[in-house]
Amino acid sequence: MQQLDSGVSPERLRHEQEQAHFNELYLLAPSGYFVVAFDGRILQANVAGAQLIGVPRSAVRGHRFRDFVRRNWREEFDVFFESAINSRAPRRLRIEMTCADLGAPGPVLLLASADGSGQACRIVVESSDGKLAALERSEERFRRIVHCADEGIWEIDAFGFITFVNPKMAALLGCEIEDLLEQPLVSFMDEEGRTRFEAHDVRRQHARGERAELKFLRCDGAELWTSAATTPIFDVAGNYLGALALVTDITRSRASAERIWHQANFDELTGLPNRHMFRDRLAQEMRKADRGATFVALLFIDLDHFKEVNDRLGHAAGDTLLAEAARRVKACVRATDTLARLGGDEFTVILAGLERVGSVDRIAQAVVEALARPFDVLGEAAAISASVGIALYPADARELADLISHADQAMYASKNAGRNRYSYFTRDLQEAALARQVIAADLREAIAQQQFELLYQPIVSLTTGAVRKAEALLRWRHPTRGLLAPAEFIPFAESSGMIVEIGDWVFREAARQVQRWQRSIGPDFQVSVNKSPVQFRRDGGQYQGWLDYLRELQLPPQSLVVEISEGALQGGADALLGRLAQYRMLGLQVALDHFGTGYASLAYLKRYDIDFVKIDPSLAQTLDGEGGELALYEAIVAMAHKLGLKMVAEGVETAAQRALLVDAGCDYAQGYIFGHPMTAGELEALALRQAPLGGHGVPTQRTGLPVPIYMFG
Repeated sequence: MQQLDSGVSPERLRHEQEQAHFNELYLLAPSGYFVVAFDGRILQANVAGAQLIGVPRSAVRGHRFRDFVRRNWREEFDVFFESAINSRAPRRLRIEMTCADLGAPGPVLLLASADGSGQACRIVVESSDGKLAALERSEERFRRIVHCADEGIWEIDAFGFITFVNPKMAALLGCEIEDLLEQPLVSFMDEEGRTRFEAHDVRRQHARGERAELKFLRCDGAELWTSAATTPIFDVAGNYLGALALVTDITRSRASAERIWHQANFDELTGLPNRHMFRDRLAQEMRKADRGATFVALLFIDLDHFKEVNDRLGHAAGDTLLAEAARRVKACVRATDTLARLGGDEFTVILAGLERVGSVDRIAQAVVEALARPFDVLGEAAAISASVGIALYPADARELADLISHADQAMYASKNAGRNRYSYFTRDLQEAALARQVIAADLREAIAQQQFELLYQPIVSLTTGAVRKAEALLRWRHPTRGLLAPAEFIPFAESSGMIVEIGDWVFREAARQVQRWQRSIGPDFQVSVNKSPVQFRRDGGQYQGWLDYLRELQLPPQSLVVEISEGALQGGADALLGRLAQYRMLGLQVALDHFGTGYASLAYLKRYDIDFVKIDPSLAQTLDGEGGELALYEAIVAMAHKLGLKMVAEGVETAAQRALLVDAGCDYAQGYIFGHPMTAGELEALALRQAPLGGHGVPTQRTGLPVPIYMFG
């Protein structure tokens, strides 16, 4: 026999269910109740039935019911029993039985019907001479149990009116018993409860005692959820008389289950459907569109500059802004549309059942305008915007995953186009996405095959002219495309997350190189390595590994300078301060790259653990000795020195620029006048000459000089 997962056979499980049902409804009934096999053997008997035949309940199994029928009635009983097991309708017969509780042979009324299993028959034995003493005792016992039961009990007639409730059921409904009697049962249900009750048609159960979850309304208006085992009542002719139910209160457990379901499908902050529910709704709407020959528009919404607001005002303010943004978007869409929050500052809208694209434009523009209005967040003003991407089903994609991907690509197109707008998916976007996938695959191969290499650009002391620092610049020697500059692959490395692994390789490779240079050039030689804003946010777990590696090389941590771009300050001061503090705990020095492009001021740098400030090349290229640029440089250098910072001028290309920087008091300089990016061997040879660079014989014109390329710039 096939076993269930629990190891219990189907036959055993069915028997246990039947036994539980028998005990629940019939064990203490005032009439004798028997389950008799088709061969006449008694399978079960309730308390009153066992007392009638004078046999303990535990010993009734195996006795033949016919043996308790008076001999001169047995032939008639046989015909009656055969008719009962072969008919769907109940059968009745008045006979005499030799029952122990009758004292002497006495008349009884038998009601018999097949139980639906095809193996047994139910027989109810009632006295035809009124109440017997034993049955009266049993009925009194039954009445006490019903009135004291922990479960609610109700009985209705064939028209659905309540004919009986026990005190527990009245308490569950919060009513008096007399207020319930003769009332329609459905009058204590709302529309949902009535629908459930009608779907659970007890008349079709044929006394099987099926369970259902039924919803009631208490007299105080509160909801009552119950699990009800209902059993229909038929007369001997098979006519439906009503139903009896045993009721358990499951309101708390159901509320708990609903909370779990809600948490799994809805966003806690905004109350909107979450990613799981969104995908389910989108799949449904796509199927409906196929049936109705309509189309679906999927809008991907990303809030621009939300992170800056969140970092500036705090997470509580950020949550308030997200909730208000959700309300504004919801006001722009139809009640039949689905607005969902995927997480963070990403929302989606499913516009379903559409027949023309014009309505999509109108809604998308309304969303953009609504989110561009200023927000009042906990008394603080906040300004954001939205980048929206739109993909259409089935025009842009037939599969759910593709449709989502295309809407996401269109959203990034809006960001790249300046934000605060919406864009439709195009095939050009798809081709660009495929190109990114190819490059991402090539990047994984590059990491595995060690195709990356470092070049170094010298950083010169403007006081001595000696090379005592260098900046490590990453290159990718692609097997088919040749040597690639960072701008050709770093954006893909950032978007795929591989920038963290690549950045770790750069750090370790630079550490090995500076160890060799400290032996050959000088013990205080430093190498700086760039970190992209994405890497800066994601590689928090690498610090300890870096420190262990420096210890393994017996290399002082200050041998490495970590360069962060001024643009990284856009990510929020609190996050930056914490990350820089971790660098300084390691002993690493920190340089702020591209200073002067507009995000930071020297006064702002008081908050940061910075050792070097690298002035953006655009400022060096304006030095001509005549305008106010030199005065600006002198002021910047003076203020930096007051703060204990060293200054590095980037993009120095002429001897005149170098001379002006010396006059301004700048500490270090870097640019093509001192050297292009070069191999480690070439830089070492340059540094060992120990001669001031940039004197006679070096280029002084910018014509023909390539633009400097930085690792993650």
